[in-house]
Amino acid sequence: MNLFIDIADIYLKSGDGGDGSISFRREKYVDRGGPDGGDGGAGGSVIFEVDHNMTTLLDFKYKKKYEAEDGENGAGKKQYGKDGKDLTIKVPLGTVIKEKETGKVIFDLSDENDKEVILKGGKGGKGNAKFATSTRQAPDFAEPGMPGEEIVISLELKVLADVGLIGFPNVGKSTLLSKVTKATPKIANYHFTTLEPNLGVVSLKGIEPFVIADIPGIIEGASEGIGLGIGFLRHIERTRVLIHVVDVSGIEGRDPIEDFKLINEELKSYSIDLVDRPQIVALNKTDLLYEKEKIDKYIDEIKSLGYNDVFEISAATEEGIENLIKKTADKLQSIPVTEIKYDLDEMYIPDEKRFTYEIHNKGNGVYDIVGSFVDRLLSSVDINNPNHLRYFHQVLKNKGVIDDLREMGISDGDIITMNDFEFEFYS
Repeated sequence: MNLFIDIADIYLKSGDGGDGSISFRREKYVDRGGPDGGDGGAGGSVIFEVDHNMTTLLDFKYKKKYEAEDGENGAGKKQYGKDGKDLTIKVPLGTVIKEKETGKVIFDLSDENDKEVILKGGKGGKGNAKFATSTRQAPDFAEPGMPGEEIVISLELKVLADVGLIGFPNVGKSTLLSKVTKATPKIANYHFTTLEPNLGVVSLKGIEPFVIADIPGIIEGASEGIGLGIGFLRHIERTRVLIHVVDVSGIEGRDPIEDFKLINEELKSYSIDLVDRPQIVALNKTDLLYEKEKIDKYIDEIKSLGYNDVFEISAATEEGIENLIKKTADKLQSIPVTEIKYDLDEMYIPDEKRFTYEIHNKGNGVYDIVGSFVDRLLSSVDINNPNHLRYFHQVLKNKGVIDDLREMGISDGDIITMNDFEFEFYS
């Protein structure tokens, strides 16, 4: 069986930027020439791209960590470090990328040409050649590369189909799909026999072709995670029309109307939008129902619930199928294809700062700054060198650290600690 994986969690990291170089020209009879340290290369970005040959997220079950290449450090003679290679990750059409911790949507790759940068690589640091001025002709410091970004994401695959077949397990959805398309779903007489959404194209004379998906059987409690149901409910979100297949034969001892109501309750529990989705009701297995007056009773009851498009069919004998499909095609003509809209509070807004630090007010006039940005900065300067210290303070100002400290209420004479380095603050 082709294993269908429609959700996966993975770790991503973009590449770190390379450090700028501290270097001076070496010339004959000149002990120390001008600065010629080159810039570091930018780190590689992490990019997601739709691949039409992929149908599952199975690859992400076995590999959980993806990292782009770091940028190279700069070198003497103004040699720039090479940029790190971008990492392009391919996913199936219909993949939604969410931030794992909050569940908020980063991108929805529902267009066949979608290609999105998820994480940008860290910026390369400037070499000391870039810091030479008329008054500072021999700068002996360089800029560190900025660290890359990292994130844990959830990938969710939602089937892209115009029409979704819904209903309890074993009501005949797979049989119906096989009759109206060239799809060959596995069919067997037990619950949850369909473990993946099967897709097919309906192409009948006189109608516009459309894609139909057999959504695996939903059971009561599916919206709360019972059985496999909640994993399949997400696929219905993409469809424009639902065909609700109901077994009216009674051979399994179930009440068709109660089943119909229960499925719609599950849709409502999962998403209120699904209840408002146009729904065509297909009363299936009518060839096995010998008390024909019951069909009229079922039709009346379903219409009393507000569903007026009700068809009697037999997927096994193909009776009534053509009328059902023509009605479905007519419905689709009046329903435009629209993108799924996300509210602002559902969208993930990344931090615009491409480095990380945190400031902790320790009390008694002490402020502690920690994070990967701090580590990279301290590793690039000599705190005993006055020129380095001037550069160090300028970086803190340029990157917004000083402004953040002021907002937290720092005063002249207060102490700032960064790893093992400690100094007094003066504005």
